[in-house]
Amino acid sequence: MKSPTSFQFQQTGSIATITLNRPERLNALTFEVYLELTELFAALRSEDSVKVVVITGTGRAFCSGGDVHDIIGELFNRDMEGLLEFTRMTCELIKNIRTLPKPVIASLNGTTAGAGACIALAADIRIASDTAKIAFLFVKVGLAGADMGAAYLLPRVIGLAKATELLFTGDFISADEAQRLGLYNKVVSADSLTSVTTALAEQLARGPSFAIAKTKEMLNRELDMDLVTALECEAQAQAICMQHPDYREAYEAFVAKREAKFQ
Repeated sequence: MKSPTSFQFQQTGSIATITLNRPERLNALTFEVYLELTELFAALRSEDSVKVVVITGTGRAFCSGGDVHDIIGELFNRDMEGLLEFTRMTCELIKNIRTLPKPVIASLNGTTAGAGACIALAADIRIASDTAKIAFLFVKVGLAGADMGAAYLLPRVIGLAKATELLFTGDFISADEAQRLGLYNKVVSADSLTSVTTALAEQLARGPSFAIAKTKEMLNRELDMDLVTALECEAQAQAICMQHPDYREAYEAFVAKREAKFQ
């Protein structure tokens, strides 16, 4: 797997950590960062030693969105085909996060805005510092709030009414408000963010990776299913899991009164 150059990547045991590290620009995204993130999340699909992925930032922000000078200014020089090339690439990043068969935890160390908010939204779990205000601020710059999956994912996370408000106004909400809405799973002090994130990542890494991957797959697939179809898909998914060695290991560990050692 190729090592990225535009952000930090570190693997500790079975946990991979991506750290956006342009703190002087509030970790704003460049074309290179977008591309390398997209490629990395694709490559992580086949990296068997990685069980959990954490994405975070350095400094006062998680990610403030696209860099005004490095991206927005340059986009004015593109025609429709060139613009679509860029927007499709940003959407591919979200697709690669959502389809990665491993848990992705967004550890939000500070301001989360625009494309940064969409990356956080695409993660499976969001743990935030109490300073991590968030905004889907696309309309503030004359763009549709429907960007990088926001109009699809946000209503499913917090409900249509509040999602409509956030995408129409582009206003920031506090970390506490984001937790109240269900957008953030947990809000903690800045000092404890790393330890709380690590504890959850380690818990998930010890879990049955096959079953967790199947759970994520079904959560994605069932978003647009009717109940009868969903029930049949879940029946098939569970029958598949029952054939996996982790299912027997869980049973044998229970009988022996020991901790299960999943594959």
